[in-house]
Amino acid sequence: MRKQKQLLFLIMLGLMAVFVMACSAADNAANADEPADDAENSEEDSGEDASNSEEESDTIKVGVLHSLSGTMAISETSVQQAELLAIKEINENGGVLGKQLEPVVEDGASDWPTFAEKAKKLLQQDEVATIFGGWTSASRKAMLPVVEENNGLLFYPVQYEGMEDSPNIFYTGAAPNQQIVPAVNWLLENRGDSFFLLGSDYVFPRTANAAIRAQLDAEGAELVGEEYTPLGHTDYNTVIAKIKSENPDVIFNTLNGDSNVAFFKQLNDAGITSEDITVLSVSVAEEEIKGIGADVIEGHLTSWNYYQTTDTPENEEFVANYKAEYGEDSVTADPIEAGYFGVYLWAKAVEEAGTTDVDAVKEAAKGITFDAPNGTVKIDGDNQHVYKTVRIGEVQSDGMISELWHSDEAIKPDPYLEEYDWAKELSDSLAE
Repeated sequence: MRKQKQLLFLIMLGLMAVFVMACSAADNAANADEPADDAENSEEDSGEDASNSEEESDTIKVGVLHSLSGTMAISETSVQQAELLAIKEINENGGVLGKQLEPVVEDGASDWPTFAEKAKKLLQQDEVATIFGGWTSASRKAMLPVVEENNGLLFYPVQYEGMEDSPNIFYTGAAPNQQIVPAVNWLLENRGDSFFLLGSDYVFPRTANAAIRAQLDAEGAELVGEEYTPLGHTDYNTVIAKIKSENPDVIFNTLNGDSNVAFFKQLNDAGITSEDITVLSVSVAEEEIKGIGADVIEGHLTSWNYYQTTDTPENEEFVANYKAEYGEDSVTADPIEAGYFGVYLWAKAVEEAGTTDVDAVKEAAKGITFDAPNGTVKIDGDNQHVYKTVRIGEVQSDGMISELWHSDEAIKPDPYLEEYDWAKELSDSLAE
C-alpha cells in the first residue's frame, strides 16, 4: 500500500512539473510578443502626451465672440478684426508667457441667447483663457452670468449705460461719465437746450436715456420727445414726422446697428440736415459712416474716446497696420480701438501674473496701463473699467471725424454716476 501511495505521489509530481513547464513556456511565448505591443503602445501614449504637452506649453486659446451676421454685423465684424490683429501682433512678438495665442472665433449672430450659448461653449468645451467680445448691452448681459458661473473672463469693448461692474468682466469701452454725460453738457453749452431722444429698444438706450432725462431735468433743459424702435428697424418716417413737429435743438441718438443707415438717410430725404437739427450719436463711428454715407451724415456729431484722426504716434502705427491687414479702404473707430487694446491689456496682465488663472489675472490687472492709440489707458482696480479721454467730433465729407473738443485728461470711470447728485436716485433704481 505504501509503495502504491509513493508511486501515486510521484506521478502527481510529474504531472505538476509538466503543467508548470507548459505554463512557463506559454508565458514566455506571450511575453515575447507583448513587449513589442507595449513598446508600440508606449510610443503612441508618449506621442499623445508629448502632443498634448506641446499644445499646452505652446498655445493659449482665447475666445473671439462677435456678431458676424445679423443687424449688428455692420459694427462688430471690424471689432473682431481688430482683436485678431492684436493677437497676430502679440504672437509675432513672442506670444504670452512664451506661448502663441490661438483664437477660437464664434458668431453671436446678433442674437442674445446665442451669445450666452457660444460663451458657454468657449469656456466649457474650448477652455479658453478669456473671451473678447460683444457690442450691445443685451449681448453683454447674456454673457455675464455665463462668465460668472464658470469663473471666466470677458473683455467687453463698447461704451455702455453703466450701472454694472461684474468681477468677471473688464470694460474697455466708455462708462456713461466718459461719453454720455459730457456729451450732454457740451450740447447744452454749444447747441441748445431742447432734446429729442431716439434709441433702439433694449437696455442700453433706455438706461442711457433715463440718465439723460435726469441730467436735463437737473440742468433745466427741455425734453420734447422720446422714441424707441426695435433693433433692425428700417422705417423712420413716423418718428421723423414727430421730430419735425417738435423741432428740437438736438436729437440724442442711441440707435444701434444698421437702423442708423435707414434713419439718417430718411432724415436727409425729409430735408433735415445738420444745419437744421444737430444729431449726436453715441453708436455711430467711422465704420457706420461708411454704411450710412458721409454725404448723408456730414456735419452731425459723435461722442467717443477715439477717432481715426486722433493724433498720437501709437494711433499712426495702429491705423497703418490695420489698413495693411484689412485693406486701404478700411477704417478704424472707437470700438475697434477698444477691442484692440483690450487684447493687449489682458496679455499684459497675464504676463504680470505669470499665469492665465482668472483670479491671478484679475489681481495683476489692477492699475495696469497701456499706451493705446487713443492715449494711455489704465484699468481701475475698483471696477475693472478703463480711464479714458472724452472726445466730441463732427463728421466730415470724407467720412472722417474731426475733433471739436476733448477732456483735459483721461477720466476715471464712474459706472454708477456716483459723482453726480442728480443721478443718486437713478443709480439706486437702475443698479442691480
